[in-house]
Amino acid sequence: MIKAEDVYRIGIINKPHGVHGELLFTFDDDIFDQVDADYIVCLMDGILVPFFFESYRFRSDSTALIKLEGIDTEQQARRMTNVEVYFSKEHAEKLEDNELTWNYFVGFLIKDIDKGEIGKVTDVDDSTINTLFVVDHKGTEVLIPAQEDFMVDLDRKKKVITMHLPEGLLEL
Repeated sequence: MIKAEDVYRIGIINKPHGVHGELLFTFDDDIFDQVDADYIVCLMDGILVPFFFESYRFRSDSTALIKLEGIDTEQQARRMTNVEVYFSKEHAEKLEDNELTWNYFVGFLIKDIDKGEIGKVTDVDDSTINTLFVVDHKGTEVLIPAQEDFMVDLDRKKKVITMHLPEGLLEL
């Protein structure tokens, strides 16, 4: 059984493409093309289900047409509309730290070298030029800049990011 903490969100299947089960996939992370993994994980009726690629081809830098095993008709493909797509953190860990995307860090604990434990990353806000970690800090949502300049240490096994945050950032 695939657990939510073992995967992270990389995109969404938008709609069927054609009549042979091909799907339009919008992604924020092209990791599926960077590591040797032949499947993605889809959230189907609250359950994480692996689907193996038959093929995929890029349409742009954020969309691809994908063909998944077992999805061979337009009707089967329609069931996949608006399904969230995830990727295995285990496969992502094969990449070097500088090749990871910010979404990989959802679920990581943020620690500050002065203030100690801040909280867990619950989401990543990349809607502006400055990417932010959305962190649950004692029941309150805080935004922390996802900048390598602030990162002191990264422990991928323990899922901890140690940072040196600017003074007053948490008081904002």
